[in-house]
Amino acid sequence: MSDTRLKIFHTVARHLSFTKASEELCITQPAVTKNIKELESEFDIRLFERKGNKIELTEAGQLLFNHSEDIFEIYKRIHFDLSLLKERHSGELQLGASTTLSQYILPPVLANFYRHFPDIRISLINANTEKIEKAVIQKKVALGIVEGKSKNVALKYTPFLKDEIVAVVHTSQKLADKDNLSMAEFLKTPLVLREAGSGSLDIILHELGKHSVHLKDLNVIMHLGSTESIKSFLANSNCIAFVSITAVSKEIVNGEFKVIDIEDLDIKRIFYFAHLQGKTERIPEIFMRFTQNSITGSYSL
Repeated sequence: MSDTRLKIFHTVARHLSFTKASEELCITQPAVTKNIKELESEFDIRLFERKGNKIELTEAGQLLFNHSEDIFEIYKRIHFDLSLLKERHSGELQLGASTTLSQYILPPVLANFYRHFPDIRISLINANTEKIEKAVIQKKVALGIVEGKSKNVALKYTPFLKDEIVAVVHTSQKLADKDNLSMAEFLKTPLVLREAGSGSLDIILHELGKHSVHLKDLNVIMHLGSTESIKSFLANSNCIAFVSITAVSKEIVNGEFKVIDIEDLDIKRIFYFAHLQGKTERIPEIFMRFTQNSITGSYSL
């Protein structure tokens, strides 16, 4: 299968029209038809159903279209990444990131980025998701990296990283005797949460809402403004709290904190790049691409 035939197939599949595909590719319609027939012959399966003047993808056609989308996205990344090797980039990049990202995930990424692009100067502000999105809209930062379920229509969101939020207790406290809690037990347990405007709080309440549990139903004793303050508080209080697994993984390995399973509650989330709608500027685009490629392991997308 040649790239040419795959490109022709992909164009026909996007438009569901041989005519529009021929116009976009600047080739004749018979040439489009010939390439599609050759592709169907190679795979020995029909890719389109012809219904009068209209066409539809078959199951095989949809499968090939999905794969071709991935292939052409990889081609774009190859061209982008190779172009970086030929050019020397310089300038400034103002970043804004939510607390979990700026404290636990971004520092090694920023160090790696600096090694590759020493002439790009980066500044990073740290705030909750709501404030970072506002900073992007006000053009105080060129690129935000945020968490949470809410989406501002003025911004474009690009998936960056998967994360998990877990319920933890300090092993010095009585609650550490338990391995799990029923939902009824959890609702009675003293709980510490992040402050209003935090993306972490939004996603936690969203997932609890699936169990018909709302903020007023929880035994919240305090809202704190950072994960570090929550961890310090737990060390001195028999409470439970929700934190990112990335923020507490070392302490879990060291035996300082313990994850408590809560019945039927599984909190997953995605961190996003957030920037103004429209074409992304060159340096923020370089940073996004570099960061996506450099993040590996169980939390990568």
